[in-house]
Amino acid sequence: MDRCELMNRISEVEFVCVELNLYLDTHPGDTAARNDYYSYSTLLRELITQYEAEYGPLMGFGNSPTNVGCWVCSDWPWEKN
Repeated sequence: MDRCELMNRISEVEFVCVELNLYLDTHPGDTAARNDYYSYSTLLRELITQYEAEYGPLMGFGNSPTNVGCWVCSDWPWEKN
């Protein structure tokens, strides 16, 4: 996956996680949805880790511990595609 495809995939999986989280707020006993949420949140973490390893941190303020100090060296937000 190139940078744009990886970022799109992260956005898609993040959307699914948010929607499942909202669903689970009103349906806490749905074990299938809970399992899906755990699967997608694990996938999201893997995709973010892959992106940060290849292109630098997505978030600052301590949210990307593997890339401490790289924030200043990476592209600025307006330089990202």
